[in-house]
Amino acid sequence: MWIISFWMFPVVSACMWVAMLIAMLVTWVRDGRPHYASMEEGQTIAYISDVGAQGLKPLFVAGGAVTVVLLDLAFLSERWLRHSNQLASNKGRLDKACAVLAIFFAIAGAAGLILLSVFDTLRYPTLHDGFIGLFIGGYVVSAVFVCAEYLRIGIFYRREHRVLLVSFFIKLTFVIVELALAIGFGVCIESSNGSKQNTGAVLEWTIAFVFTGYILSFVVDLLPSVRTRNHVPQGEKYLMNQGGLPGTREEGVSIEEPLTQDSMGPSTGFYRGQRV
Repeated sequence: MWIISFWMFPVVSACMWVAMLIAMLVTWVRDGRPHYASMEEGQTIAYISDVGAQGLKPLFVAGGAVTVVLLDLAFLSERWLRHSNQLASNKGRLDKACAVLAIFFAIAGAAGLILLSVFDTLRYPTLHDGFIGLFIGGYVVSAVFVCAEYLRIGIFYRREHRVLLVSFFIKLTFVIVELALAIGFGVCIESSNGSKQNTGAVLEWTIAFVFTGYILSFVVDLLPSVRTRNHVPQGEKYLMNQGGLPGTREEGVSIEEPLTQDSMGPSTGFYRGQRV
């Protein structure tokens, strides 16, 4: 089914994240862009953390928790789908190890976001800064391992599943962009200069919105596992093209998934080797 499937985890996660960010930004602007107690002297643009430490703290905590829990469920779903051959399976211990490490660091990043929202910048500034580092660092390192995994399996399946290399380049772009932004952000927050703090705030909002694109990139990974009338899950299709799924009626049947219904040509009316 297309409606209820694993690909919904990153979609709902991204929607929750964007909705929370927009609500916080709009609230700060609507209130007249106030200078919060947690802001530095001369700072005129609030950090996400500054807004989240005020009246919107419950939204910050709940929104962040829902976002990262669903995202980590997407990580776990992707691992299980590869293990069960619904997605193209891993081909060696190294890419499996990369997948496990990616999940571990994603969980660490999730813990960082939840904790930084609970230990806000107004009351617990030192702890808050540490958890920001855990959040950003956790997901960036996780993305590095995801890239390593996708590069390996993407090269192996480069003829059958080019989407794996597409996903690799999307995630690699995220790593490069977020790492550059995070370095600039780290430099700015160490300064007591108001203008640099404003730059840091802009970078933090930018990092947050770019993170949305990373979350949505997992839709590209999970969609190929969906079974429909005209689509066989990615992993099963590869096994069938290699000689079939042992013990099934499809054993020995080689199929090629059509791009559209119109492109099926003489195969119209057949699904997984059977007339429908």
